[in-house]
Amino acid sequence: MDRFEGLHLFIRIVEMGSFTAAAGELNVPRATATHAIKALETRLSTRLLERTTRQVKPTLDGRAFYERSKRVLADLEDAEASVSGSAEHPRGTLRLDLHGSHATLIVLPRIAEFRQRYPLIDVVLSSGDRLVDLVGEGIDCVVRAGQPRDSTLVARRLANMPELICASPAYLAAHGAPQHPTELAQHQAVSFFARGQKTAYPMSLLLDGKVVEFKTAGWIAVSDAACYTAAALAGCGLVQVPRFHMEPYLRDGRLVQVLAEWPCPTIPVSVLYPFHRQLAPRVRVFIDWVSQLYVEKFGALAPGG
Repeated sequence: MDRFEGLHLFIRIVEMGSFTAAAGELNVPRATATHAIKALETRLSTRLLERTTRQVKPTLDGRAFYERSKRVLADLEDAEASVSGSAEHPRGTLRLDLHGSHATLIVLPRIAEFRQRYPLIDVVLSSGDRLVDLVGEGIDCVVRAGQPRDSTLVARRLANMPELICASPAYLAAHGAPQHPTELAQHQAVSFFARGQKTAYPMSLLLDGKVVEFKTAGWIAVSDAACYTAAALAGCGLVQVPRFHMEPYLRDGRLVQVLAEWPCPTIPVSVLYPFHRQLAPRVRVFIDWVSQLYVEKFGALAPGG
C-alpha cells in the first residue's frame, strides 16, 4: 500500500470509526489495514488512533493529521483531473441518497439518460426517509426536501415544490370537505412525524400572504412517505403533501383536493454535499444534470430562490 492509499485508508477509518468497515469499503484485508496504520504511526512517530473494543477515534495529533490529509487528497484529485481529461469525461462511482419519491418519480425514470451522457460513471443509489451521515457513509450527495439544517453541508436549491391538501372520496363522503381552513380542527388528518421526534407537523396554508398553521385531530401517525399516501388512500383522513406525489391518484379520482382556494406554502428541495474546495467532476456533473430535471418538473427558481 503506497502513501496515498494509506492516507485514504486512514481518512476512511476516522470517518467510519472502524478498521473493519473502512477495510471492507476499500476492499483490503483487515490485517493489511492494521499493518498500514501501524506503519504510518511508526513513520510519523506518533499515535494517530485510539482503539477501543467498540470504536476507533483519532487522537489530537490524529485529528490534525486527518484534516491535513483530506486537503492533500483533494489537491491530488484536482491535479489528476486537470491533466487526465476526467473533467471532460468524469469517471468513478457516484454514491447518492434520495427520498423514495424523488428517486422513483423524478431521478430513476431519467437515470439512463445520465448514464448515456456519462458512460464512465457508475451509480450507487440508496433511498428512504432516514438521515444519513454523508461523510461517515461515503455518500457524495443527497436530495432532500425541507429547509437544510446541517450547516456543515453545502446546499444548492433545486426547486420549490407545490403542496396540496387532499383526502379520499370515502373520507369526504363520511366527514364532508372543509370549506375554510378554520374547519380543519374539526377533521381527522393523517399525522406525519419525523423519526426520533414526538412532535407531529401541523397543516399550513397561506392566508393573506402569511403562513398560518392549523392543528388537526387524528387517530393514526406515520413517519414514512409511502405509508402517508397509503393511509390517505385508505380513507384515514386528510393529508398535506407535495402535489407531484399524488398526481396519479388525483387524476384517477382516488384522492380529491380540498381547500384549493387557499394555497399551501411551497417546500424547498435541495441537493446537499460535503464541503470541499472543489467538487469531484462526477459529483459536479450529476448536480448540474439533476438541477435541470427539477427545472423541467417544477419550473425555474425565481431570483434569490
